[in-house]
Amino acid sequence: MKRIFAGGLFALSAFASSAVADESAWTPTVFNLDNGMEVVVVPDHRAPVVTHMVWYKVGAVDEAEGKSGIAHLFEHVMFKETDDLAPGEFDSIVSRNGGVSNAFTSWDYTAYFERVAKDQLGTMMALEAERMTDLVINDDPDGPFISERDVVKEERRQRIDNNPGVILQEMVLSELWKGHPYEITIIGNMDEVAALTPADGLAFYKEYYSPENAILVVAGDVTPEEVRVLAEEHYGTIAPTGTAHGERKWAPVAPLTETKELVYSDPKVRQPSWSRYYSGTSETRDRELSYALDVGLEVLGGGMTSRLYQSLVEDQQIAINANTYAWTTLHDEGPAIITASPAPGVTLDVLEAAIMAEVEKVLEEGFTDAEVERARNSLAAQAIYARDSQSNMANTFGSTLALGGSIEDVLDYPDAMRAITTEQAIAAVREIFGADRHYIEAHLLPAEGDS
Repeated sequence: MKRIFAGGLFALSAFASSAVADESAWTPTVFNLDNGMEVVVVPDHRAPVVTHMVWYKVGAVDEAEGKSGIAHLFEHVMFKETDDLAPGEFDSIVSRNGGVSNAFTSWDYTAYFERVAKDQLGTMMALEAERMTDLVINDDPDGPFISERDVVKEERRQRIDNNPGVILQEMVLSELWKGHPYEITIIGNMDEVAALTPADGLAFYKEYYSPENAILVVAGDVTPEEVRVLAEEHYGTIAPTGTAHGERKWAPVAPLTETKELVYSDPKVRQPSWSRYYSGTSETRDRELSYALDVGLEVLGGGMTSRLYQSLVEDQQIAINANTYAWTTLHDEGPAIITASPAPGVTLDVLEAAIMAEVEKVLEEGFTDAEVERARNSLAAQAIYARDSQSNMANTFGSTLALGGSIEDVLDYPDAMRAITTEQAIAAVREIFGADRHYIEAHLLPAEGDS
């Protein structure tokens, strides 16, 4: 999956050239507290601000059978009430100190962050330590757990059940990941979310929310010594729970064994779309294949200079967009996707034929060296440019470590990307999109029978 993009290619390349020289300026320092909490300090002295993140090594992949959605629900509950913080007080303190806060849940991890002035870092650590240990979970219908369970149910209705494109994607992913813990969407199955109890929440909290299962990332205008002192004060006093978190439920994703076509139509759809989802890979499972695939997909459908865009949008003018990309930053294998939307008056059958003609041409003839060089340099430059963002760096290091990766994986990415050869890029695309590979084709239509 491509890293975060900002600015034009010329600007990226120029920045990349200068950024390499001062790489040591933001190289992290890593240490562990006595209770097992890992601490990562990423220096950024351009402004007196810090990004403070706590990553828990638990996500939707770890949920017990029948308890889907509890990892995401728990993210909501964490903002509500503790023994020493009244409902809403967490957000109020962050805002009062000029900061912003939020959180997100993945299949693989859950992360919480605050961005504040550097002199408020200790306050943020105190807040996070408080909710790591003293969260209120009770049977009160108006209490944190039950009230947020209702909020999540409404969130699912609005974001998934009322969104045709997301409904279709949920259908596709449940087929692609059938039998794997990724099979159920992060927000959870509605019936299972509705059945979650405060007792479920308390058990989840006790099992996963502890210092030895967490990673602290602080990026900003601080030194490792300053962070160590504050971390020891606020987090170091928390005893490890001793709970056996157990093995993560990660497992290799079995390749698709049959080809399927899924069609979803809804009056709310204004723009039809066509997609194919293939069994892909991930950086964790096969880093070299993942990087080569990213380069190949950048050439095939990664932007306005790509093969598909030039053919379908510019030359034939039968599509309004055309893209290829892969979900390679999950722990287990994610999909590689070809997608496009037809121009007015163009059927999905015509669009599909044109897309696959271009794909088959690539599979047969390969890429040029110039195409691959441009793609790999662009991806490497994007990664280097992302280092200019304090929050991006905190996210990149945190997510990589939470997936079991290393600091070196992040630092080495640009050079590894630039080392991908033309032969590797086309071999990766042939491996994923070859004629012997099955796929799930998805058609999103505005009304029954439309194409």
